[in-house]
Amino acid sequence: MMERKLLNTKNVVLMGMFGALAAVLMLFEVPLPFLAPSFYGLDFAEVPMLVGTFALGPAAGIVMQIVKILIKLILKPTSTGFVGEFANVVMSCALILPAGFIYRFKKSKTGAVAGMAGTVLMAVVGVVMNALVMIPFYSNFMPIDTIIKAGAAVNPAVSSVWTLAIFCVGPFNLVKGALTSMITAVIYKRISVLI
Repeated sequence: MMERKLLNTKNVVLMGMFGALAAVLMLFEVPLPFLAPSFYGLDFAEVPMLVGTFALGPAAGIVMQIVKILIKLILKPTSTGFVGEFANVVMSCALILPAGFIYRFKKSKTGAVAGMAGTVLMAVVGVVMNALVMIPFYSNFMPIDTIIKAGAAVNPAVSSVWTLAIFCVGPFNLVKGALTSMITAVIYKRISVLI
């Protein structure tokens, strides 16, 4: 029943539109050199992901993630052996899924704000996943010493994979999640009437 409701024509079109918009926004990355090395870029692809998840629910959020990454790969093939794309899906889901679940049961401004707690989860998941999976895998493309030196250039406390994840990736994801959440909070009600 829920699957049929999620996959009606209107929702499929909306999921495709939000996913496509997010894919295009992924192409416009801005480095935050005061927070993290330049290979971590800030984009606002999660704004349409949050809007779509609030409007259509957490399951739609996952579908939109898949659409976003597939379209992004068509527009700009991977340059990181899919590490960046995998990281984007993991961090984005950590942000949008808690927001979607909370908002689903408390459809109010308070529920939407509470749902933004996904920002904290995104930061925590970002630290752990980068330290255990992403950075070690990315070291197949760039020597681990070079990656750590890039982090140390931003923050002198960086001396290992874990300190890079804690002192660069964590704050980067907190800033990204907070900015994404603020933009979503400002535009959601205006957009939701059209959805």
